Amino acid sequence: MHLSVAYDFLPKTPSVHASQVMDHFGIGFETGRHVIAEQLELPIQPGNIVAFVGASGSGKSSLLRAAAEQLTEVVWTDQLELGERILVEAMPTPFAETMSLLSSCGLGEAQLMLRTPQELSDGQRYRFRLALGLAQQPHWLVADEFTAALDRTLAKVIAFNLRKVASRTSTGFLIATTHTDILDDLQPDVLVRCQLDGQIEVTRRDVKKKTSASPMGYNSPPDRHAIGRTLLGGITAATSSPSCVT
Repeated sequence: MHLSVAYDFLPKTPSVHASQVMDHFGIGFETGRHVIAEQLELPIQPGNIVAFVGASGSGKSSLLRAAAEQLTEVVWTDQLELGERILVEAMPTPFAETMSLLSSCGLGEAQLMLRTPQELSDGQRYRFRLALGLAQQPHWLVADEFTAALDRTLAKVIAFNLRKVASRTSTGFLIATTHTDILDDLQPDVLVRCQLDGQIEVTRRDVKKKTSASPMGYNSPPDRHAIGRTLLGGITAATSSPSCVT
């Protein structure tokens, strides 16, 4: 897959306030065409986890959308209708699979399964969207602002669980995030680092594809897995362990 992403700066008429800004800083309106990527090679395969990381404004979400447009059977988590049924009845999957998916997404606590989406916090609704998207068994699940609404410990748990889901199913993931603390647990197959200066580096695990003048390594991450106290298979209090727990 190759990505080309660019947009034109639209003509603008200076207002009083805009003119004051331009006079104060000695600048004018931007003109021409802003290129985020030109024929950027993205070596992805079915079932891969592809992570776009970078600061806000670095172009990661634009690249994510461009990649999703070239794929088929794509589900966007932020476009899913949550409905009004309790979680354990809202999933289009058999009961056992529903329990497993909710638990994988950090919603395995019994009381949470009996709530409606409207009774969940923003972070819990985000996790439910992940579970609901996985229940549709798409080829690709797309999640912008991945785990942004979660506390960082729980974010690492969800990342670790999604790595397990991707490893045992054919579902691939396209995610974009400003947080790099989840990468050790997520272990993306393809990592796209976007810089504010326009440089982009694409790395595939153990195989480097460089487009940046300032390479940033991504090799096999150290063993670091999330563990925690469980209730009905759902993680309710997570910690980190230097070794894998099975």
